[in-house]
Amino acid sequence: MEARKNLSMIREKRTPPQLAIGFHAIEAAILAGKQIEKIMIQRGLKGELFQKTMALIQENQVPFQYVPIEKLQRITTKNHQGIIAFQSPVTFGNIEEIVSTTFENGKTPLVLLLDGLTDVRNVGAIARTAECLGATAIVMTEMGSAPINEDTIKTSAGALMHLPVCKTKMAVDTIHLLQSMGIVCIAATEKATDFPENCDMTVPLCIVMGNEEKGISKAALKAVKQGVRIPMTGITTSLNVSVAAGMLLYEAMKQRRLNHE
Repeated sequence: MEARKNLSMIREKRTPPQLAIGFHAIEAAILAGKQIEKIMIQRGLKGELFQKTMALIQENQVPFQYVPIEKLQRITTKNHQGIIAFQSPVTFGNIEEIVSTTFENGKTPLVLLLDGLTDVRNVGAIARTAECLGATAIVMTEMGSAPINEDTIKTSAGALMHLPVCKTKMAVDTIHLLQSMGIVCIAATEKATDFPENCDMTVPLCIVMGNEEKGISKAALKAVKQGVRIPMTGITTSLNVSVAAGMLLYEAMKQRRLNHE
């Protein structure tokens, strides 16, 4: 009985997703600069108000998808007018400003660039490790990536509320930007010949991690200066991306600590 009571209390404390419901509410959220993860639109929706809102959505490059009306009705019983927006529980930062401030404070940036990760648990676990090991920020690609939602934050053990998170249209864009700011970008890839311990991670650094199945995009892989792979001796030839990210972040922290001794 006590266990059921505790479970009920936990469920009651769960934060519901922040929703903007209906055309006017969504337009107001976009114009106010609110962080919107995605917008669900009823299939077959038409009309002048719809066209006006769609123009605003596309102009601001807000991710959206068309869904059956039944899906919207499962999310809310309110008059949604065929459109619902999910607002992000975190505020996304600007990676250029974050890196500049880090340099100004006399610190060495350590950025993690997640190129198309789709599993919220992987993103949350990576964020937890990154915050624990002193990463400066995480950058995520916009299209197709896992959303920052309740499950992501829960998996991160709250780290996503403290670690700066940024978004980029394409990973290669951020790689070029960071390189222009004096940051070395390395890619975690099984095709690399160098091991992490042979890579200088004491310099201003960005570690690029790829999609769970496809890996790092070709454009991003071509843009980085160096690739690294984690040596393995078992029959299984690949690691979970969050585990691999943790190992690389630990190597970076270890090298930096030794460099200051």
